[in-house]
Amino acid sequence: MSSVAAEDTALDLREVEAFVYREARLADEHDYDGWEALWTDDAVYWVPAGGPDIDPVKQVSVVYDNRSRIRTRIRQLKTGKRYAQSPPSNMRRVVSNIEVVGVEGADTVAEANFVLVEHRERGTVLWAGRTTYRLRRTEDGIRLAYKKVVLVNSADALPTMAFLI
Repeated sequence: MSSVAAEDTALDLREVEAFVYREARLADEHDYDGWEALWTDDAVYWVPAGGPDIDPVKQVSVVYDNRSRIRTRIRQLKTGKRYAQSPPSNMRRVVSNIEVVGVEGADTVAEANFVLVEHRERGTVLWAGRTTYRLRRTEDGIRLAYKKVVLVNSADALPTMAFLI
């Protein structure tokens, strides 16, 4: 997926909102192929552990995936054999406070708050945090180049997270 001309790359708030809501719905509904198709080839998907400003190369993260690892994660989820997601969690998230906070090269940087309710046989878990997105306009539409999810309780021991947050 190649980028289009630089002058056409900035996204407005409505485009960002539509993308963020769609990405959340695809994840909640376990539409793994649709969710994976949203990513650029140079993508990074990051959920830090222990605080928002850790160095993911030197410290453990809940998730720190490049594009290849995102593909592998999706393949594992689709097998139906991932114990922690068999059967898949029932999930719904509410996304709010979506803001465009800047532009970095060809990427529009946006942030949003979220609350995610995950229900499984073991009970209901509430996840909350702030997400940073780097969105890129390509010839194939808007794509996700970077997603960082900082959980409110990222410094605590976390329950198993074997789904797309």
